[in-house]
Amino acid sequence: MATQLGLLGQKIGMTQVFADDGERVPVTVILTGPNVVVGKRTPDNDGYSALVLGFGEKPARLTNRAAAGQAKAANTKPVRVIREFRLPADEVAKFEVGQQLTAKDIFAGDNVPVDVEGESKGKGFQGVIKKHHMKGMTRTHGTHEYFRHGGSIGCRLTPQRVHKGKRMAGQMGNETVTVQNLQVLRILEEENCILVRGAVPGSKNGIVIVTKAATRSAYKRKGVGKEEIRSKNPLKASKKAAAGRG
Repeated sequence: MATQLGLLGQKIGMTQVFADDGERVPVTVILTGPNVVVGKRTPDNDGYSALVLGFGEKPARLTNRAAAGQAKAANTKPVRVIREFRLPADEVAKFEVGQQLTAKDIFAGDNVPVDVEGESKGKGFQGVIKKHHMKGMTRTHGTHEYFRHGGSIGCRLTPQRVHKGKRMAGQMGNETVTVQNLQVLRILEEENCILVRGAVPGSKNGIVIVTKAATRSAYKRKGVGKEEIRSKNPLKASKKAAAGRG
């Protein structure tokens, strides 16, 4: 299990900003706080160590006794969303119950890579062409009512069943999706927002979990920083020069 610290947030939407070198960057705006430490899990009491964070305020009329008691123990207001982040015991000990965490406390630095988890948009019951990008049948003479069908799904004698995982029509979307290795382009401290390069799963106002990247320590874009290999063919070289790429 990955032990990475992160924050709970709300996806506001997408926009575009200009980097220092003039590049126009599409970004997703995520409201990340502040997050409140509402509890801690310790190996002695719970058998594992984790940090419990809360995000968003919840009206008192919608709060049950258990949530109200937890908020009272943490000396905070009732929160709307609660998640646990598995961390080593020494890391959990650095935080206090009732402490507020912001994006600057977790994602400060340059080229910080993050993983964003959210619930993808639900698209209902869809066919195999939209869900699995199948080709479909040819629209020629002699083909009737099979243009968007899935085709055969199994055998007769052997194995006399449909294999598990067979790509068929069904529910599309509405599942937990994690996009890895995204860049925190900017941190807006006054608005408690972060700008993440690219798109993240979920619809507007959806709850997302932003954590430090599990597989990288620094963000690096693919295909950037490599010198293009020039072709030795003079014909290809002239075409590139004519296109302004020489």
